[in-house]
Order: sequence, then structure tokens, then C-alpha cells
Amino acid sequence: MNSNINMKKIYAGLLIFLLIFIFMALYLGDIKVSFKDAVNILLNRKIEDESLRTIILNVRLPRIIMAILIGMLLSCSGTVVQTVFQNPLADPYIIGISASATFGAVIAFMLGMPDIMYGILGFIASVIVALIIFRLSNQKTRTDIASLLIIGIAVSSFLGAFTSFSMYLIGQDSFKIIAWMMGYIGNASWTKVFILLFPLGLSVIYFYLKRYDLDLLLSGDEEAHSLGADIGKLKKNMLIVSSFIIGFSVAFTGMIGFVGLIAPHTVRLLTKSSSNTKLIPLATLGGGIFLLVCDTIGRTLLSPVEVPIGVVTAFFGAPFFLYLAMKKKKVG
Repeated sequence: MNSNINMKKIYAGLLIFLLIFIFMALYLGDIKVSFKDAVNILLNRKIEDESLRTIILNVRLPRIIMAILIGMLLSCSGTVVQTVFQNPLADPYIIGISASATFGAVIAFMLGMPDIMYGILGFIASVIVALIIFRLSNQKTRTDIASLLIIGIAVSSFLGAFTSFSMYLIGQDSFKIIAWMMGYIGNASWTKVFILLFPLGLSVIYFYLKRYDLDLLLSGDEEAHSLGADIGKLKKNMLIVSSFIIGFSVAFTGMIGFVGLIAPHTVRLLTKSSSNTKLIPLATLGGGIFLLVCDTIGRTLLSPVEVPIGVVTAFFGAPFFLYLAMKKKKVG
């Protein structure tokens, strides 16, 4: 009973924080929009300065929602990847999956393909790399942390070299690629928002339906197998869907790191649980809030100059990763 009450409090708290940060993001910017005007615009009421309506509805609101959706995608993927690798330090960005998706998207850009192909090639590249990493780092019943991190760094460096070389070949247009690689949500639109709802909805539903199977992995592969789970198939399916998510997010916003690391761990601290029944929905919501906050900081801190959102998330995420690594070392 107490557990249910605590969960309700956590959900309520996260939703309240989300609403607060949404209105803060609507207000903050080169042009300030009062809380009253923001509410009236959202309710389609008349305001004194009608130019604010365009700023809110066509610029800030789609950007806010897109930041939330991307954050949800990344944190949902991070939660599942950590369970699959049975490692709290596993993250699509750290282990090289994001770098592979970026590489695929850059190849699509170089070949002059339409925007939709960025996500498709990013997805294909990330699936291949995720399966390779899983295969190489898997040691008997658990994924070895040292192998995972070393392989992830090697993959990121290798693909990063190819990506850098590709940008060198692109020439003058490489600046756009560099800015995009550091994470950028400034090109948000309602069309992109509606497109992102598709992978987010499918992935969250799929992962939540598989939450009990994922929980079996927490006790180790051997025990999960003894309980009837098809470990190989389950892990491959999880990695494929996670790569599908990463491919979409990279195609729209470039590489944004550490969201899939911070959100799941914060939820674990709040709930004191590793159950995916709790983690998946809460981490998904928490990731949306975190990325919205980071994007708001990025676009307002040095306004009118924007700090790439990937830089902001790295500012928070890198120390957090070091803390987790040191904690893991002490425990191990």
C-alpha cells in the first residue's frame, strides 16, 4: 500500500515539475512572454500583442515538446540497454550506439538522400553496432563492464574518425554537420513532433509489455533461462528496438549524450527499485523533463547565442558518469 502511495507521489511530482518547466521554457527567451499571455495563447484567447502567439505556437511550443519527446526516447532506450547489458553504466551514447547512428545519418547526408533516410541509415548502423558490442562484451552470465566500456570507446573512436573524414570531404557544409552532431533542437517543427510520436509510442508500449521478461535478466542469464526466457532472442529484440529509437533521435537532433544514463539512475534512487515496471514509465518521463531543462538552459544561458544541447547534457552527465564508475569500482 505504501509503495503504491509513494509511486503516486513520484508521478505527481514529476508531472508538476514538467508543467513548471514547460511554462518556464515558454516564458524564457529573447522575447519574454508572461505567464498570463502564455496561458491565454494556449487557450486560444485574445492577447494585446498577437505577435507573441506566433512565437509561442510556432517556435517555442514545438521545440519544448520535441525536447521532451527526444528526452523520453533516449531515457527509455537507456533504461532497456542497461537491463540488457546488466550494467548500470551502459548507455547508448557511452557504448557507441549513438556514434554509429550518427555515422549512418552522415553517410545519408553525404549521398544527398532525403531527410527520412537519415533515420533509416542511422537505425541500420546502430542495430549492427549494438549487436556486435553485445556479442563481444558478453561474458558467460553477465556483460563485463571493462569490456563494454573499452569496446564502446573503440567503436565511438573508430566511427568518429570516419565521421570526421566524411565532414572533411563535405567541405563548406561541414559546419552544419558539426552543429548537428553536438545536439540541436532549434529546427523543431510540428511535423517532426508528430513523426516522433510514432517511435516513442511503439517503443514504450513494446518495452512495457516486455517489462517482466526484462526483469528476469536482472537475476542473470542462467536463472532467466531456467525460468523459460529465450535470452538471446529477447536481448536482440531489445537492442533492435533501442537502436530504432536512437536512429530516430539522432536523425532529428544529432548526438545527445547521457540522458539515458541520468534519468534511469535518478528514478532508481527515487523508487529504490530496479523493476522495469517502475523504471520504464518513470525514467521515460524523467528523461523528457531533463532534456527540456537542458534545452532551456542551452538557448537562454548565453542568449542570443545558443549552447548546443549536447554540451549541456555532457556538462551534467560526465561528472555523473564518473561518480557511478567510482561507486561501481568501490562496490566491485
